[in-house]
Amino acid sequence: MAKRSVSKNIEKTGSTSRRIVLFSVPPAMELDIIGPMSVFAAVNNMKNLLHPGYEIELATSERDRVIAGLLGFSLPAHRHYREIRGNVDTLLVVGGTGPMTVRDASVSRWLSVMASKVRRLGTICSGSFLLAEAGLLNGRRATTHWALTRELASRYPEVIVDPNPIWVQDGNIYTSAGVTAGMDLALWFVEEDHGNAVALAVAKELVLFLRRPGGQAQFSASLSVQASGRKPLLELQVWIKENLHRNLSIETLAAQAAMSPRNFARVFTRELGITPARYIEQIRLEAARQQLEQTGKSLEEIASSCGFGSAELMRRAFLRSLEITPGRYRDHFGPSSTMKTR
Repeated sequence: MAKRSVSKNIEKTGSTSRRIVLFSVPPAMELDIIGPMSVFAAVNNMKNLLHPGYEIELATSERDRVIAGLLGFSLPAHRHYREIRGNVDTLLVVGGTGPMTVRDASVSRWLSVMASKVRRLGTICSGSFLLAEAGLLNGRRATTHWALTRELASRYPEVIVDPNPIWVQDGNIYTSAGVTAGMDLALWFVEEDHGNAVALAVAKELVLFLRRPGGQAQFSASLSVQASGRKPLLELQVWIKENLHRNLSIETLAAQAAMSPRNFARVFTRELGITPARYIEQIRLEAARQQLEQTGKSLEEIASSCGFGSAELMRRAFLRSLEITPGRYRDHFGPSSTMKTR
């Protein structure tokens, strides 16, 4: 933990900087803290930054200001959360086992007060449990690490839990999935504050391969099939990728898997937790995204090769799953992207 470098950044950016407070109820996942802090610090370290940078602080619920990490590291916080004074632009609640096991009414009250003051309130991974415990996610769409989404929904039924996206925005509250998704969310904050060009420069500086939009799935549909462990479905996965241009109806897929259509649909959905139709759409989206990122093919060509039928149908699928059009996706991640501010 580079406490010294954070202090240096505070001095460098001055009183006009945006104040970012990361809050931890330990034990914490170290990367949930270090990752986002590295993103914000990278902005401060940029030369010729035309906008205010970030004043980065780490707060905790521990009286001795020491955050125990799940990997065995101890991270020194700047202050106890009750010592936070003055204006805070963004409060980011980090994850770990603490947010799931510690129920502290004073923490919930503090979060409720802060929620009414900050411009942005966000969580990383299990940090969403602290906001849910404080009632701040009631009636809101939210996410967390995919392995914790059922637990979040079970404990807090008034929260609209979406297990798929990397991060979700509902009003001024942002919730994100596990570990590196915290860096994706931090990069989005940078883009909101400074524009696409600065966010891209930070991603490049930190050697982040892809600055992913929030609507991107936490893991690919291909991994879902691999996780099933059923050989027929694994073989079908390969066949589907090689035949995306075809009409992949239930009947076609069932015949390829040597099952009746009804039995195939039942087994597929039970094993993967997703319908065949939804899975096919996700595989086609993955293939289309890859072509948008790596080739100069037209949207019609990509739609045809991926089995969407038309560019318009592909556009609807992108909006439905990623909340972004194919054209804008290419603008962000295409081979000749200039990352224009929109």
